[in-house]
Amino acid sequence: MGRRARKPSETAGLAPGTLVHVGEQRAERVKITVIEYDAAHFSEREVQTLDECFPLKDKPTITWINVDGIHDVSVIEALGRHLAVHPLFLEDILNTSQRPKLEEVSDYAYIVVKSLEYDRAAGEVVADQTSLLLGPNFVISLQEEEGDLLDPVRERLRSAKGRLREMGADYLAYALMDAIVDGYFAILEALGDRIDDLEEQLVSDPKQETLHAIHLLRRQMLALRKAVWPLREVIAGLQREPSCLITEPTIFHLRDVYDHAVEAIDTIETFRDLLSGMLDIYLSSISNRLNAVMKVLTGVATIFMPLTFLAGVYGMNFKHMPELEQRWAYPALWAVMLGIGLSMWIYFKRKDWL
Repeated sequence: MGRRARKPSETAGLAPGTLVHVGEQRAERVKITVIEYDAAHFSEREVQTLDECFPLKDKPTITWINVDGIHDVSVIEALGRHLAVHPLFLEDILNTSQRPKLEEVSDYAYIVVKSLEYDRAAGEVVADQTSLLLGPNFVISLQEEEGDLLDPVRERLRSAKGRLREMGADYLAYALMDAIVDGYFAILEALGDRIDDLEEQLVSDPKQETLHAIHLLRRQMLALRKAVWPLREVIAGLQREPSCLITEPTIFHLRDVYDHAVEAIDTIETFRDLLSGMLDIYLSSISNRLNAVMKVLTGVATIFMPLTFLAGVYGMNFKHMPELEQRWAYPALWAVMLGIGLSMWIYFKRKDWL
């Protein structure tokens, strides 16, 4: 809450490839973990600097280097220095406002995806940019902060479940992307429950708070669409582009991730349509409630209009008014007024105007 976030506009005018962190400024230490594995061996450890990791990329085993925290520019500089990563890619890693995309060069691929989590306490969707560098026998994942979305992949590696430890680095990259996309559905389920609750409120008792909640959900759906929609192009690009980094078995599995991404996009579009319809329902409910109130007030005013006329006529201070001298004039006037009012009320009720 109290941290300052550097905005993309603050880097305007800098030379291309200038390494400046764009995002929330943090003071935590960058956490670097290294997992090295093959079908028969597995090791996991935490290191202090990236310099300890890079000799592993020349070994025959598969290496997964995970960096939690990209606010330390020196870590990204070391990454570019040891792997000869293009400065523009390093700049994109530090810019947390990137849209999901795929960039591929001769010996590695750069992938950007958005990791999403739902904060139930605040009722908000929290986005975390995850960058992946895929090489022939290594994967480097870089996240803004430490999260648990990738823990299922770690557990599969530790327990040797499935085929993950028998496959190459491309399959590891697929598994990481699959874990991130699977996390979208947990968020969509939570938002779907929230939409159901709002629908019940709209039917029973729409309030001003309901309108605010609908607008908040619409903004969240726009943010989700911005994060998920380009991912379809990224996965499709991994399948289409002929590459020495992606093998045929992994391409087959990427189709499954593509289907999941399309399903998530369809769900988001459905929720957006529902929220637009709910906004129309809310406005219609408020309008109908106002019309009902105005109908009652208009009916009451119409009933009292002739009574007000009679009261005005006999409220005039003329001396020669014949009825004023009659003993029956006062009760007769009351009888006429009550008769008119009752007759009009009965007529309005039969017409269903009241």
